[in-house]
Amino acid sequence: MSGRTYAPVPAPSAKRRGVLLPVVGLVVLALLTVITIGILQRAVGTAGVVVGTLAALLPVVPVVAAFLWVDRWEPEPPRMLMGAFLWGAGFAALVSLLINTSASVVLDAAAGRGAGDLFGPVVVAPIVEEFAKGLFLVGLLLFRRREFDGIIDGIVYAGIVGAGFAFSENILYLGRAVSDPAAAGVLATLFMRGVASPFAHPLFTCMIGIAAGVAVASRSVGLRVLALAAGYVAAVVLHALWNGASVLAATPGGFFQIYAFVMVPIFAGLVMLVVYARRREARIVAAQLPGFAAAGWIAPSEVPLLARLSRRKGWRALVRKRSGRATAKAVADYQAAVTELAFMRNRIARGAVRESARALHDEKLAAVLRTRAIAVGVPEALVAAWARQRPSGWEPPPPAAPDGSFSGAHRIPTFDDVPPGGDGPPRGWAPPRPRGGAPWAGAPGPGPGPGPGPGHNPGPGPYPGAGPTPAPDPRRAAEPDPARPGPDPGEGATRPVERPAGPEPRGRHHDDPGDPGPTRPMRRP
Repeated sequence: MSGRTYAPVPAPSAKRRGVLLPVVGLVVLALLTVITIGILQRAVGTAGVVVGTLAALLPVVPVVAAFLWVDRWEPEPPRMLMGAFLWGAGFAALVSLLINTSASVVLDAAAGRGAGDLFGPVVVAPIVEEFAKGLFLVGLLLFRRREFDGIIDGIVYAGIVGAGFAFSENILYLGRAVSDPAAAGVLATLFMRGVASPFAHPLFTCMIGIAAGVAVASRSVGLRVLALAAGYVAAVVLHALWNGASVLAATPGGFFQIYAFVMVPIFAGLVMLVVYARRREARIVAAQLPGFAAAGWIAPSEVPLLARLSRRKGWRALVRKRSGRATAKAVADYQAAVTELAFMRNRIARGAVRESARALHDEKLAAVLRTRAIAVGVPEALVAAWARQRPSGWEPPPPAAPDGSFSGAHRIPTFDDVPPGGDGPPRGWAPPRPRGGAPWAGAPGPGPGPGPGPGHNPGPGPYPGAGPTPAPDPRRAAEPDPARPGPDPGEGATRPVERPAGPEPRGRHHDDPGDPGPTRPMRRP
């Protein structure tokens, strides 16, 4: 098969389902949230719900913003994050409210009056609430696993679910402070729940999120189940300890001891885990980028721009200033697609993805080429990142092929080039090298993808971890293979692009900061 192939295009009915089902799910979750607020209105009154809702917004905004800040390398789809929040605020809060209330009545009837107030918060509530919140993460692993890349994703989704649950619960407690004279004041309740412990529920559920991140990276079904069970138990224990400190402590000092010596260290440990996981993600992306450039999927000049979050942010800011928000959004989509492809190739190299590895890889690669064609196709989208002067040693890449890729003088390999039934390198393919024969800085070994060595850094080939490519026989280097003709110059991504031996032509290419060409002159400040 000649030319470049892509993953099968979904049928129109599949596309409609892909749009309709998330919308239906969000609508259902929103209705459950409205029902939950309606039940709370019956419990604390209209004034209590209004004041409680306004006060509950104060802590939830910075909490959600903190988890979104964590999720910067590969931002999750907004509809999924909205679904996570509504799941916590609607489904989990409603289920917990109904079950906790019923369990309290049963405990009072079985063990005497007051038993529900004692055992409900310490025993029933942690088990029910963490189960209801954790179901969202289990659902992601079962039905939306491609949206889940590791521990950071688990922490982000779990934190958003916990923030939604805390939002509904804060409405109840703050509204009760308004309607019940015997309860603590609104300011005191807001301080305890919104200032001293805004991350309490997200912290508990993050134990399940961490376990889900471990599970998605494992190849053993038993280890996945064990990890999820351990995360659930940890969340329940922390939740029970927190509620028990507030219910059973004879003095406020006992509660603050639990707060200072248990909850604060665990929260600090979670922060350190997030920092470590984010640095690991940065190393994964930085290790993959040279291989992407060598394979022609991105331009070599973009490697330093994509290797660090600060440079990505600066790229988007300059593009937004010069070309508008729409272009900056296109660049952001391209950056996210590159990160997703890097993470997917790392997971394939580690063996965490097996059955659908080829289809998922082709899908992520097609997304990179598609988003790059949109982003870099806008004048100044790449040039803006250099501000007024080009970096030393930088050269504009060759003109893009129709699919948005940069093939240079080499053919971009795909999974279709792999011999049927084998996981080896493509027939006749050798890893691309820059002009001069020297390997790319930081590039992997000579094959299309080394085995899972240090850092698990797969090479630029189509299938990470496929093993080294045997050295070609120099005696046959110049012999044409009649069974495998060379690339057709009209094949788009596979055509060779020759550079002239003399100086570069004065540019029409949008990546040339020295001369944008006569077609659309750029005005520099």
